[in-house]
Amino acid sequence: MVSAQGRIESKLFLRHGEQQLLSLIIPFAMLIVLAKVPILDGPEPLREAVPVIFAIAAMSSGFTGQAIALAFDRRYGALKRTGASGVSAGTIIVGKAIAVITMVLIQVVVLGATALILGWRPDALGTLAAVITLAIGVAAFSSLGLLMGGTLSSEVVLALANLIWVVLSGLVGWVLVSQGLADAGFANLIPSVALASGLTLAFEGTLPWVQLLILVVWLVIASVAAVKWFRFAS
Repeated sequence: MVSAQGRIESKLFLRHGEQQLLSLIIPFAMLIVLAKVPILDGPEPLREAVPVIFAIAAMSSGFTGQAIALAFDRRYGALKRTGASGVSAGTIIVGKAIAVITMVLIQVVVLGATALILGWRPDALGTLAAVITLAIGVAAFSSLGLLMGGTLSSEVVLALANLIWVVLSGLVGWVLVSQGLADAGFANLIPSVALASGLTLAFEGTLPWVQLLILVVWLVIASVAAVKWFRFAS
């Protein structure tokens, strides 16, 4: 049942045009621009750009796409009908998690391959640390998406999720330009900055303990809140 629910959720996620725009097309375009246009001052722009792109892509699929899809499922009664058919709440949530994981895997393959073609060369051992960091970051943003999509109305979520995505992405860009993500300092308390900063350090071969801890805290807080306030109908 979990496998079937995961396949259904993944297909719905991949067929949604707006989610693909935020999750794949915009990050792909940003990667090309940052690689080809002299926006970043460093001699290796991809070294700074790739972690940012991965963070924004993960935030798009884990938070924004998840929140919007869930909110509209609640609005149209899809969750209630699915639950009435015998599918448990846990199975529905796991199915949505599988959809996010599927999207993230596609993002990693497409964006990672593109970056490698453009000349990006990450540290071999650092890649493993980056995978761990990305996984925790996706879990944290997915929990935030479940919290928002499972508590607010679809109209509010549609506006607020996109606005938050713009703000969080803009904050990552501001930290990158103003001080560098490797030295983000207190800005790491912002989840998008923590993920981008953690990926930056990880790809350089350093395990980002501080950023991982911050992301875990966000994950726990959002998960507890989602469990407490989640509603299956608007």
